[in-house]
Amino acid sequence: MPVVQVALPVPLARHFDYLLPDSLATVTVGARVSVSFGPRKAIGIVVGIAAQSEVAAEKLKPVRDVLDSDSLFPPSLWRMLLWAADYYHYPLGEVLFHALPIPLRQGKPAAEAVLWQWAVTDEGRACAPETLKRATKQQQALTLLQQHPVYRHDVSALQLSDTVFQALRAKGLCELHSIELPREDWREQFSVHGERLRLNTEQATAVGAIRSSDDKFSPWLLAGITGSGKTEVYLSILENVLAQGRQALVLVPEIGLTPQTISRFRERFNAPVDVLHSGLNDSERLTVWLRARRGDTAIVIGTRSALFTPFARPGAIIIDEEHDASYKQQEGWRYHARDLAVFRAREENIPVVLGSATPALETLHNVSQGKYRRLDLTRRAGNARQASQLLVDLKGVRLQGGLSPLLLKKMAQHLQVDNQVLLFLNRRGFSPTLLCHECGWIAECQRCDRYYTFHQHQRQLRCHHCDSQRPIPNQCPQCGTTHLVPVGLGTEQVEHNLMSAFPDVPLSRIDRDTTSRKGALEQQLNEVHRGGARILVGTQMLAKGHHFPDVTLVALLDVDGALFSADFRSAERFAQLYTQVAGRAGRAAKQGEVLLQTHHPEHPLLQTLINDGYDAFARQALQERESVFLPPFTRHALFRADDHDNQQAMLFLQQLRQLLEASPLRDEGLWLMGPVPALQAKRSGRYRWQLLLQHPSRGRLQRIIHTCLPLVSALPQTRKVKWTLDIDPGES
Repeated sequence: MPVVQVALPVPLARHFDYLLPDSLATVTVGARVSVSFGPRKAIGIVVGIAAQSEVAAEKLKPVRDVLDSDSLFPPSLWRMLLWAADYYHYPLGEVLFHALPIPLRQGKPAAEAVLWQWAVTDEGRACAPETLKRATKQQQALTLLQQHPVYRHDVSALQLSDTVFQALRAKGLCELHSIELPREDWREQFSVHGERLRLNTEQATAVGAIRSSDDKFSPWLLAGITGSGKTEVYLSILENVLAQGRQALVLVPEIGLTPQTISRFRERFNAPVDVLHSGLNDSERLTVWLRARRGDTAIVIGTRSALFTPFARPGAIIIDEEHDASYKQQEGWRYHARDLAVFRAREENIPVVLGSATPALETLHNVSQGKYRRLDLTRRAGNARQASQLLVDLKGVRLQGGLSPLLLKKMAQHLQVDNQVLLFLNRRGFSPTLLCHECGWIAECQRCDRYYTFHQHQRQLRCHHCDSQRPIPNQCPQCGTTHLVPVGLGTEQVEHNLMSAFPDVPLSRIDRDTTSRKGALEQQLNEVHRGGARILVGTQMLAKGHHFPDVTLVALLDVDGALFSADFRSAERFAQLYTQVAGRAGRAAKQGEVLLQTHHPEHPLLQTLINDGYDAFARQALQERESVFLPPFTRHALFRADDHDNQQAMLFLQQLRQLLEASPLRDEGLWLMGPVPALQAKRSGRYRWQLLLQHPSRGRLQRIIHTCLPLVSALPQTRKVKWTLDIDPGES
């Protein structure tokens, strides 16, 4: 019997061998099989077929069942996943299962659920419902069936039950049969709706350049200032791709933040556009996956996991806001969707477009190395002009609810002429701290050693790191006084203060607390787009992907914390966030203004951004990174470990460091830092430590890790800690 090599979703970097009985059909690499794994049944994916195994044949278990006749993965996607498992040093089984919808991981068929329909028989059509008056539910059901068939999944919504229809079937009055929905080929009816916006010279040049290479792998950076019409360029590129009958993948950072973008795609093309995001249930996600695999959908728009969608005829990949940190997975398999998307485009031999007003430094470095080609959009679309920018020095200024007198005056001026004002504060809740005025006690999460955030409306203290909650104490647990005061500013407090300052102006607060309910974000955005004077208060949810034509004043209330962070990436993130937020002002014909409140107006980063813009900052930041040997000029890998007693994790990483230092592949380029406590040293009751590896050569660093990882399991402390490896970490 042939030996089937099976990858299982277990945290082991190996496959498992099984025998394929003669009674089962032949099996294909990439197909699922049902196998026995220990005492339980498991679903696995075939990664190879061999004539024999290193394990004795009598010890091998047989495959229980073959679930697929073909591979679930197109060849290019399969190659990408194999490469990713190797590059990120993550178990292949878990990587492959991550790329599948949950029903397929559970062993359900790779086909849409069969629709079942109750329909009346000839006997039932001739039967008068009044004859069933002693069974009122059956009478009601027969009346319905005589009008039209009833889908089985709609029965409960009609206040009926399946038992009622089964009783009618027993009497020969109805029957149950399956329905196959007709499939339409969108390519036959493809067209473009309405009038296209007229492209300016820069947009037309960008579209022409990308179209000239749309039959091969070509990575492009579309660097366009906020409001320059990047989405219109995307649409023009995709029009050509779809006209050829090919499909497209559009990645966005957060699906809830870009409803306008999705609606623009659907309004432009007479072709099916599917959306993949966490709000869909398992069967809905499977349906989109199957439609894309068959070629029934033209465009899939989704967050990072949409990258693993199989396509029948892939034609292009677009990554919007490519700099966004949410493209980096922070738990489990820590892949970067942007980097893998470029790899997949190469495997598919199709163009990939990375769009951003604030490109990541890694992307700009790839441009300078000749790996990507850059296209610039330097003018705002239409008649929109660049917003004026002003630093407001807060030293010695008396603030009213976090707002300076100058900002309040500017707000009144803009609201008076029926414009809208956007206030940005990347801190939700009422205040970040609750303090005892008598003894100085501060409400602190014991599981994280971080302060609780005070949420006044819910009367709760919440930890924004581990999501633990507790009611607000009536008195200080340390001295017994009731004089507990909130300290610091959050979006909830800003909203509260603005209601007093501008009682007649409608106000929208947009953060995770106000948009958690399904449809809440869309409802708030619709209210904003109705126009007229309005104040918008929110976190970075307001900074991305939104077009607010009536917003003419944008203010950043408190950015000083970002200027003095221990993370070397904080300057880049702040520059991107500032530029994105500032770009919400004056996007239509109205002139915009941007105010930035700070106690440090002389800070070099602020001065560079205000006077010279993001490109100047990026050039300066890249020079600084190169001078001190930081990414993208070197490569990082980060080992993290955590424990309950703050001892085992440090010991484990010390042993790991000794292992790395003893590696025969170690050279002068390898630099080790640690073990040291993580930036957040305690989280969810566990103490966190880390060991950073740095090397100028990506390949050399990979080889060092490859040789050392098999030895880690033999370290004495390995079983006493939880540890992870993060390649190209977003935080270090």
